[in-house]
Formats: sequence, structure tokens, C-alpha cells
Amino acid sequence: MTRQQVFTGSPWEPIVGYCRAIRVGDRIEVAGTTAMKDGDVVGEGSPYEQTRYVLETIEKALAELGASLSHVVRTRMFVTDIAKWEEFGKAHGEFFRNIQPVATMVEVKALIDPRLLVEIEVEAIVD
Repeated sequence: MTRQQVFTGSPWEPIVGYCRAIRVGDRIEVAGTTAMKDGDVVGEGSPYEQTRYVLETIEKALAELGASLSHVVRTRMFVTDIAKWEEFGKAHGEFFRNIQPVATMVEVKALIDPRLLVEIEVEAIVD
């Protein structure tokens, strides 16, 4: 099967050995994505803004692989403060309200940068 990969130019991709997203057949997996752009945190301090930025980044990666958010069947959200779930959830709902993939949100101790509040990964199936 053919592997299509999307790279974002993140400094961690070659060090860790990963890509932003990969498509094999009809399946697409998008790696944990955070609100980092050119080494800076987007929406610092705002769970809502960070979540929106992350989902926009994921949407672009899916498009590069011939898919859209409508193909997403699962989201996983790793958040640093579950008490702010409504802010994360509001942004998630704006992107997925009509698609309604299965979703998981769990609190984690920390992400790679202490200013990051959310990391999201998705699975999609292109029919």
C-alpha cells in the first residue's frame, strides 16, 4: 500500500522521527497536534483559541491527504486542566457539531511546552 505523509517542518519531526499525518489506504492518522507556530504558542493562556488553532492545523493536514473533517471518526484531546473542558469542548463543537466523531478528553500532567494547554490527535477514514 502507498503511504502518503504530511510534514509541517516542526523541529521535532526529524529528531523524534514522525510526521504530522499519514494516509495508508483509506485510513488517515493525525499525530498529536499543538498550538505551536514557528516556535511560538498560538493563543497562549486560552484553551478555546489553542483548540481552534489545533483543529485548523489538523484540517489542513487532512486536506493535503485528500480528506476533510467530515472523514474524522475519532478525536483524542489531551488537556492540562480538565476543569476548563467547556472551553476546549466549545471549539471542538464548532468543528465537529454536525460530524460527531467519537471523542475522548483526558487530563494530562503536562505537554512538551508548559504554555500549551491542549494536544489533539484524530483518526479519519476516507470512503
